[in-house]
Amino acid sequence: MSIARVLVANRGEIALRIVTACRAMGIESVAAVSQADRDSLPARMADRAVCIGPARPAESYLNVEAVLAAALGTGCDAIHPGYGFLAEAPELAAACARHDVTFIGPRPESIVEMGNKLRARERVGRFDIPVVPGSKKVADLRSAASEAEDMGFPVLIKAAAGGGGRGMKIVTEAGGLPGAFRAAAAEARGAFGDETLYLERYIPNARHIEVQVLGDRFGNVVQLGERDCSLQRRYQKVVEEAPASTVPEGLREDIRNAAVTIARETAYENAGTVEFIVDQDDGSFYFLEMNTRIQVEHPVTEMITGMDLVQDQIRIADGKKLAYAQSDIKFSGHAIECRINAESPAHGFQPRPGRIDGWQPPEGQDIRIDSHCHVGHVVSPHYDSLLAKLVIRAENRVTAVARMQDALANFVVSGIETTIPFLRLLVCQLEYVKGAVNTRWLEEKLDEFAL
Repeated sequence: MSIARVLVANRGEIALRIVTACRAMGIESVAAVSQADRDSLPARMADRAVCIGPARPAESYLNVEAVLAAALGTGCDAIHPGYGFLAEAPELAAACARHDVTFIGPRPESIVEMGNKLRARERVGRFDIPVVPGSKKVADLRSAASEAEDMGFPVLIKAAAGGGGRGMKIVTEAGGLPGAFRAAAAEARGAFGDETLYLERYIPNARHIEVQVLGDRFGNVVQLGERDCSLQRRYQKVVEEAPASTVPEGLREDIRNAAVTIARETAYENAGTVEFIVDQDDGSFYFLEMNTRIQVEHPVTEMITGMDLVQDQIRIADGKKLAYAQSDIKFSGHAIECRINAESPAHGFQPRPGRIDGWQPPEGQDIRIDSHCHVGHVVSPHYDSLLAKLVIRAENRVTAVARMQDALANFVVSGIETTIPFLRLLVCQLEYVKGAVNTRWLEEKLDEFAL
């Protein structure tokens, strides 16, 4: 293997996940850390740690020059960006190419092409794959109003360069359009430096289904099944499952095949996720977007396939062919992931930074904890509040739900407030147990929770 040393350009649980994968492959890892993360678990577990700037992300984890300088200065021949931060920044991928450093992710042109939702919609529409009905760029409120009138309410305002729900607003009637349009533009400008907006038809009874794909530079593409990510709050995923248990087999195959077609036709390399919306009222599905990186929820796919997606990322970036064909991928059982955050559900899910003085995760067969936390860990106010991902696998969904209920009941964290009590309530709701949910269900149900 030509990759010998990888700079891990991220923090938290995904940084530790990458360090662990490198170690399993006999590759050295260097953790790029901010001043706030000097004593973090990833910094201690990596072969070496290097400080790339102050706690503020813009001066450290989002600083392309600092990340690249850290890689070159420590003799790294590759950079893994994880997810978030610079993972979908074509500037970092392009800078790596200029300095002969391997970027463990797709080519910069793929990030540009598929990262912009308007470009991606236009490109995918040429492949005979259904795309959520919507507009082209809306330059101002007048054009947005015209498009919305033609489309019919409700509509969804979206940022072309968006992600994570930022720059997204649901509008149910014409009177709400001006305020939502201005708010979406401001949010998009602040988050992405790009206030380009467009409209989509809003599908009320929808499931959010995404397909994990891998592609290499030789044109080989495989899919590793789909995940159901319909349980969301403010467009942020809360619980993810694999496979999508409520999707009929014929539709499941159509969605998986569509994802492979998109990856193949765009000559996609490395790990990516193709996201779709399924209209549960008529059984139709539509392309939504593509994420050109590893996903937070990748463990559920690993749990039912036995694959290691991060190791696959590294091999593909190193110029290796995919080690398996589609026929080699077998699915076993059902997996569920709950994201555990340092937040207060009773106070609008406000972040609750602080020091962890008790940390006792559940243990047992087919229980996986992806976390960088431990007793004494200080949850910083500067970053995302994710503490851990609790992942359960069982032979079927009914058993997996029961095991998740038990695991959450036995996950003890003290010193800070977490979302564990909220998640315990969530996975016991009858609609969730039956799988009778959609992307709106959690938002609408929150008021009924005794938070």
